[in-house]
Formats: sequence, C-alpha cells, structure tokens
Amino acid sequence: MTIPADLRLRIGLALALPALLTTVHGFAPAFTALVAMLLLHVGSRQPFPWKRLLHLEGFLLLLFVTLPFTMPGTPLLTLGPLTASIEGAWRAATLAAKVSASVLLLAHLFAATDPLHLGNALRALHVPEPLVRLFVTVTRQLGVVRAEFARLQDAMRARAFHPRSNRHTWRSYGNLMGMLLVRALERADRVEEAMRLRGYSGRFPRTALMAPTVADWAVTAALVGATLLLLLWDKA
Repeated sequence: MTIPADLRLRIGLALALPALLTTVHGFAPAFTALVAMLLLHVGSRQPFPWKRLLHLEGFLLLLFVTLPFTMPGTPLLTLGPLTASIEGAWRAATLAAKVSASVLLLAHLFAATDPLHLGNALRALHVPEPLVRLFVTVTRQLGVVRAEFARLQDAMRARAFHPRSNRHTWRSYGNLMGMLLVRALERADRVEEAMRLRGYSGRFPRTALMAPTVADWAVTAALVGATLLLLLWDKA
C-alpha cells in the first residue's frame, strides 16, 4: 500500500506535503521528490495522469523561457540584449520539479476517489457544510456541463461554423456561452427538484467513518518522514 486508505489522512497529506515541498530550494531534493512520485505511480499501477501533466507543462515551459532571462547570475546564453543565467535555469528546473511532484502526489491520492466519499471525509474534518455541498455538487455536475458544451459545439459544426477572427465568430461564441449557462441553470433546477423529491433537506447523507488503521498511520508517517528527510537534505 503506497497511500493510506482513510480519506481524512489523504486530505491531510494533500495539504501538508505540497506545503513542505514549497520550502525546498535545492534542485537535487526537488528532483528526488519528483522521481519518488513517479515510482509511487508505477508501483500503484494507476493510470498515469498524462493530460494533467501536459496542461501543466505549458506553464512550466513558459517558466523555463522567462526565468533564466530575469534572474541575475552567471551567463549561460546571450540572445541580443537578453542574457540567460545558469542560476535562473536551475531555479526554473527546481520549480518545475516541485510543481510536477505536487501534481503527481495529488493525482496519486485522489485519482479514483468518489466525490461523495471525499465530501464525507471533508465533513468529518469539520469543513463547513455549505462548502462540502458546493464541492460535491460541482464535481458531480462538471462532467455533465462539459458534455453539454461538447453537444453545443457539435451542433455549431453541423451548421458549418468555422471559427475566425471576426465579429460573427465572437458573437457565436458569446451565444454559445449564454446557451451553456441557461442550460446549466435549467439542469441545476431539475437536479434540485429531484433531490427534494428524494427527501433532501440541505445536507447530504452522512456515513460514519471508521478510525484509521495502524497501516494507514504507518503509510502517512512514512510519507511525511520522507518529505522531512528531503527538507533536512535541502537545509544541510
């Protein structure tokens, strides 16, 4: 077992470990954390979160392009009036390793977690009920809204719509967003009516959670301990 089964401990790890990783300044500890997260994913046999990483790498690529040219230090590359520094390149690589490790950690902790179970764990941690209700509802309905958006886009393509940089395109996209909002509000009303017919009174059903097992605490302690060792290595 590479992660605790108890969702309350997973939430605690999701808050604590990325916060600890942000204090790492050396490239070697940050890269070690990234390799450790990759090994955890390989050992757990979970689907690798390629899409999440691809969205992230676009931002990190921008970081590699800008940070070396804005941080003073030993010259590495000169492009006209701009000079990239070695220190800036190492800083960008360190930030990229820390961010990628944090994203892999979150994906590893919550990849196959049902939103309702996660909401139950948040409620057990005394998160306010309105926030829990908002989280569960949004995560459950986001896929429905995304499917509705795809259907509206297909309808526009069926009517020979081709996006261009003109007023008609922007007007069409505005109508698309407006129609998506209207349909989302209508669906929200139908969902609320269906929930009230099933006895919903403002709170989701609450299931009593069992206490974390010794194995859960052991895995949690191992992950926190490994992160603290990285911090000690970084400060040495």
